[in-house]
Amino acid sequence: MSVPRPILLPFAILTALTAVGTLGYVVIERASFMDALFMTVTTLSTVGYGEIIRLSPAGRLFTMLLIVTGVGTALYLLTAIAEQVVEGRFRDLFGRNAMQRRIEQLEGHVVVCGFGRLGRVVAEQVAERQVPLVIVDANPALEPDLVRLGMPYIIGSALSDDVLERAGVRRARALVAATASDPDNVFITLSAREKNPGIVIHARGESDGGLRRLRLAGADQAISAYQSGGMRIAASILRPSVVDFLEISLESRGEEVDLEQVRVGAGGGIIGRAIESVEKDLPRLRIVALKRGTDPIRMVPEPATLVADGDQLVVIGERRSLEALAQLAQRPR
Repeated sequence: MSVPRPILLPFAILTALTAVGTLGYVVIERASFMDALFMTVTTLSTVGYGEIIRLSPAGRLFTMLLIVTGVGTALYLLTAIAEQVVEGRFRDLFGRNAMQRRIEQLEGHVVVCGFGRLGRVVAEQVAERQVPLVIVDANPALEPDLVRLGMPYIIGSALSDDVLERAGVRRARALVAATASDPDNVFITLSAREKNPGIVIHARGESDGGLRRLRLAGADQAISAYQSGGMRIAASILRPSVVDFLEISLESRGEEVDLEQVRVGAGGGIIGRAIESVEKDLPRLRIVALKRGTDPIRMVPEPATLVADGDQLVVIGERRSLEALAQLAQRPR
């Protein structure tokens, strides 16, 4: 840990004055080292115990010079230390309080537990889509990165009920258990499900046993980063064109194309309309899947299918058309 410059400079000067004062009394008054050091310290600190050695005129002149140069430096050093301590504590206190107030205002957000390589990617992708989120990680060394990224965060263990409560898990729409430990992710999943039965939980598993236990604990999706990465590499070898298409739609590369999920709200402007009619009004857009209630998802629904309140539409197309559909699905024409 580096020493702040406002403290380092006066401390160095005061140390040098103490050494010079001690040496001065030894040379001028022939004092012992301990007597000379005691005399220097009491002079610089203005304690005023009196002269423990008889001072000659030269010794008194030297003492006056030591007082003039040293007392101000000592007071400045003490003031600088006090400022660093007080300001640092207040900064931490107010900063954490402000962050907690910011988190308390969130609703329908995503809680990401674990800011390792997987958690960081998830957080960055979610934040890029302007979805509110909270990062939870126990490693204080990550705090500078989190501050720089501007993401709401809590430094603490997601295994703690108090930390999950502070992250607003009861108000969250989804939770990602992305720590490097299967047992920790299982415990986080159980805690989150207990506090918010309706939350969607995505959990990372490192082993087959971990994936199985995560599903038993209530995770809606249990994934293995190694398995997913291996499957993607295999798909790139076996079906390169399909992978290229998915990368364009999912990572927004190339054209302004995206793959989105659109929920039809109550009174939405497309309720009662056929899918072919919706697609006709919005250029370069296709509804590729429809999920209605507890029914199985319908891939490539019939063009004559009528859109209903609460439908979840999986749509691919230009971003402008997707944005227009999302707005239309939530409010009347």
